[in-house]
Amino acid sequence: MSTSLWILSYIAYSIIYKWIISWGGAKYIKGWKSVFFTDMESSDWSTEQIRLMTLFLWLIYTILFLIGLFHPEYRFFKST
Repeated sequence: MSTSLWILSYIAYSIIYKWIISWGGAKYIKGWKSVFFTDMESSDWSTEQIRLMTLFLWLIYTILFLIGLFHPEYRFFKST
């Protein structure tokens, strides 16, 4: 994956995570829709729990993004 595509994918994920945490997205996806954003069984979670898990996922993804930015061989998707 090219560096520009790597950065664009991080920006896209960051906008989604920011929407969930700060702009009312957690209230919108509360219930069965939260499974698509957190990748786990979160249909019974409250809005605050969804926000906390999203913050945790954003932190993990930021660390993985920085590793992939400085070491392209560790990126998730390799270009062939």
